[in-house]
Amino acid sequence: MESTSSKKNYWLYFGISAIITLGLLIFANQWFWAGLPFMLTYLVQAMDKM
Repeated sequence: MESTSSKKNYWLYFGISAIITLGLLIFANQWFWAGLPFMLTYLVQAMDKM
């Protein structure tokens, strides 16, 4: 079981990754896929599914 501080960090990393991915989608849409692995990995870790 993950500690609550690491889960908070994963949620923080997910939020930052989501903002970066959305920024890429808006400003450089041919590169938005580059942020998807980070965003989805941190989402899965924050939900404690990995």
